[in-house]
Amino acid sequence: MTDAPRAPRRDHARTHHGDTVNDPYHWLSDKDHPDVLDYLNRENTFAESETEHLAPLRKALYEEIKSHTQETDLSVPVREGDWWYYSRTFAGKQYASHMRAPAHDWTPPNTQNGDVEGEHIVLDDNSESAGHEFYRLGSFDITRDGHRMLYATDTVGDERYTLRIRDLTTGRDGVDDVPGTFSGAVFSPDGEWVFYTTVDDAWRPDTVWRHRVGTPAEDDERVYHEPDDRFWAGVGVTRSGRYIVIALGSNVTSEWLLIDGETPDGEPRVVWPRREGVEYEVEHAVIGGRSTLLILHNRNAENFELVGIDADALGDPESGVTVLAHSEDVRLESVEAFRDRLAVEYRAEGLTRIGTIELDNASTLDNLTIEPVEFAEPLYTVGFGGNPEWEQPALRLSYTSFVTPATVYSLQPASGELTLLKQQPVLGTFDTANYVQFRDWATAHDGTRVPISIVRRRDAASGPLLLYGYGSYEASMNPGFSIARLSLLDRGVTFAIAHVRGGGELGRSWYEHGKLLHKKNSFTDFIDSAKHLIDSGLTTPDRLVAEGGSAGGLLMGAMLNLAPELFAGVHASVPFVDALTTILNPELPLTVIEWDEWGDPLHDADVYAYMKSYSPYENVREDVAYPRILATTSLNDTRVFYAEPAKWVARLREVGAPALLRTEMHAGHGGVSGRYAGWQERAWEMAWILDALGCAESKLAS
Repeated sequence: MTDAPRAPRRDHARTHHGDTVNDPYHWLSDKDHPDVLDYLNRENTFAESETEHLAPLRKALYEEIKSHTQETDLSVPVREGDWWYYSRTFAGKQYASHMRAPAHDWTPPNTQNGDVEGEHIVLDDNSESAGHEFYRLGSFDITRDGHRMLYATDTVGDERYTLRIRDLTTGRDGVDDVPGTFSGAVFSPDGEWVFYTTVDDAWRPDTVWRHRVGTPAEDDERVYHEPDDRFWAGVGVTRSGRYIVIALGSNVTSEWLLIDGETPDGEPRVVWPRREGVEYEVEHAVIGGRSTLLILHNRNAENFELVGIDADALGDPESGVTVLAHSEDVRLESVEAFRDRLAVEYRAEGLTRIGTIELDNASTLDNLTIEPVEFAEPLYTVGFGGNPEWEQPALRLSYTSFVTPATVYSLQPASGELTLLKQQPVLGTFDTANYVQFRDWATAHDGTRVPISIVRRRDAASGPLLLYGYGSYEASMNPGFSIARLSLLDRGVTFAIAHVRGGGELGRSWYEHGKLLHKKNSFTDFIDSAKHLIDSGLTTPDRLVAEGGSAGGLLMGAMLNLAPELFAGVHASVPFVDALTTILNPELPLTVIEWDEWGDPLHDADVYAYMKSYSPYENVREDVAYPRILATTSLNDTRVFYAEPAKWVARLREVGAPALLRTEMHAGHGGVSGRYAGWQERAWEMAWILDALGCAESKLAS
């Protein structure tokens, strides 16, 4: 048995607003120091030693995931220009191969038999990843004529990508080799230019560049630089090809700029000047023969409304005609424009919804109505996806639930008819009828009703339960299918998501009441959800484990300090557990833009005091017995530094908490790359969870 590592304390004082704090584990922030790497490696050794008895279970879980997965598989082909594009996976290979085949009409080719006329590989991630312990594709775009492809790869995990352009007629890369780009680069509509972004020292994509295909990177032109440290820059092209888009956004404010697609070397123009607290996004449509910009915004409309303006009437927020009015009960989330229709995604009663608006006979903006698409399951997630063509006759949508594998449908908007194109294969004895999903509601300390989404086997007894949570950035934790989760459910584990405030499940106000100086509502909502599940008889504290990652890791750490007695274990993945230290340092990645979410403790004493009162690292307690804790992180994470969980675990170990730290030494915020490596990583975590739940040895009959 290996002894638990004890990080030495090294005094490091910081003072803000008259408050001096000693941070004895600050030294762990220097990842290039040999003492730090030695400590992380010793923690990894200790984690392996403490879980050595779980090795057979980890192997079994990995094999179960593998046995349920159709390893040689492919995506549904998507038409763009004169080609069908799709990806194939092959048994034994970590990554996908990106394929295409000629398109003769709108009927997708029969790709199931693997013999498609004219099929060929445009990019093989397995070849590109050769020799690298980490690989991720950050940009991927092909010109409409199909002659050129851009791709950008990261082989470290720090989300800095090298961009290249390949001639698809010869299969050779050109001289275009651009290092240090951010993800999301795109071609101009004519395919002669590439627009991409780069990041500043704080990892913020702040500059948009224009690259002429076939020229060296040093000749690239800076199109736009964003000086405000709170704003990110991104690029895109409207589906119509009419505009190249530069989207600028902080957590609470937006500004969009357009470049005429016919003159991609032209100057960008502002749609609406930014106004603090106003978010908007833009789509180009043609309605009644007129070129129109559709603007989804929250100016005097908390849950957003959709307005249309003449494409030449830029800069005037008062000129819009209301297309979809604001609703207290419906959160408009996105609108996509096509030649003959609009596709609308919205949220009502805590669930995603979709609908279409036909434009065939539309002459004005004020007579348009949504035709909703209905689904029967009590919990599900639906959205549009894989619809790049301006003139496509049908729309693709993706659908899933806790019990329904990922499904792709084709929707005929005029009739509402859905045609199944593909459902994710689940091999073995999986039967959706063996599982049940439902919605429950907890009552928070202030009387607010908090939704909880639940799935379990029909024959499972009450007891072991894994409760997941996030609760930040208005991100909604929607119910979806997971092959890996089957291994938990089939061992009698109930899985639940607590949709705490700070997320977006119940509209914009749900988010507003879980951020800034209301952030503690996220933590108490999660605790009240756990209490409700215990009181309702679904579980008991000794059979309840909590899990969350990134900002959800902050949720794990904060609620753990408040109510450790409710849980048998907590898994915090890439956890934001040293929040105050990070948000006090404007030189760190993401800090300044994060002030809109958490507040600015550097300049505001009230925010400082509030964050200090909940930041997990600051509030580790000596007067309680902590349950088992697993913190997982990655050395090259640029979003939540590995040092946060490392410092947190060191502090927890001071008070005798049974905490483990596991660091992936060649990965980033999303963990390891490659599907087999990902399965192994998740099997490791699930084995720990099952052990903490007390059901590592059990499995229900199939």
